[in-house]
Amino acid sequence: MGCRSSPSTILACLLLLCPLPSPACPAVCRCAAGEVDCSEHALSEVPKSLSANTSTLWLGYNFIMVLGPHSFSALPGLLLLSLPHNRLGLIHSQALVGLGALQELDLSNNYLTVLSPETFLPLTNLAKLNLGSNRLGELEPGVLRSLPQLRALHLQDNPWVCSCSILPLWRWLSHNREKVQEKSLLLCRVPELLNKYPIMALGNESFRQCQETSLSTTHYIAFLIIGPFSFMASIFFCTFMGSIIVIYNNLHKERHFWRRPHVFRGR
Repeated sequence: MGCRSSPSTILACLLLLCPLPSPACPAVCRCAAGEVDCSEHALSEVPKSLSANTSTLWLGYNFIMVLGPHSFSALPGLLLLSLPHNRLGLIHSQALVGLGALQELDLSNNYLTVLSPETFLPLTNLAKLNLGSNRLGELEPGVLRSLPQLRALHLQDNPWVCSCSILPLWRWLSHNREKVQEKSLLLCRVPELLNKYPIMALGNESFRQCQETSLSTTHYIAFLIIGPFSFMASIFFCTFMGSIIVIYNNLHKERHFWRRPHVFRGR
């Protein structure tokens, strides 16, 4: 049965014949059923206009150097984000805002040297984090404590500095051994004496000389206030006690003088 020539029927026929527009897919990417693959396209930044329905995003083997603020805020349903083998050296503290549903994050084989705990705060459901093969010498425990659902962590092949600064991380690793993957590849790089020594094999005796003396500004201000006050108080106390002793000795001598018998010799 054909379509008659009335305007309403012609419009209905056109809607039936023309497919509905598909969600946005960047020209350099391949998109299918919520999965977007933008790997190996020499990209220098995260593609724009990604579909809000994206659940998996592959961005590996590109030239992305920086993740700026709100890089993925338009992807609230993203479950997997893969960024290995880029040139990533900086992640803004607000770069991952909006990724509360994210479960897996791969940042391996990049140039990361420092990570801020604030960066990972939005990732309340992250279960797997891969930071292997970067340039991390140490890692703030706050980064890991901000991930309450973390179940698997990769930290291998980083130039770890096994000095007192790594003590907080070592403590976290010691209490979460079941979460650390490829433990045998988690090795010290510095100092030379510990080069290629497994971090997980370090014991309490290795940190015997370490003393955590990091003080806040409030502590230093308190010391500045209490120090002079205690000094003046000690001077006052010593002066007071000295005066008491002098007065006591004088009284004692005077009392002793009046008790002595006086002999008057005649002429």
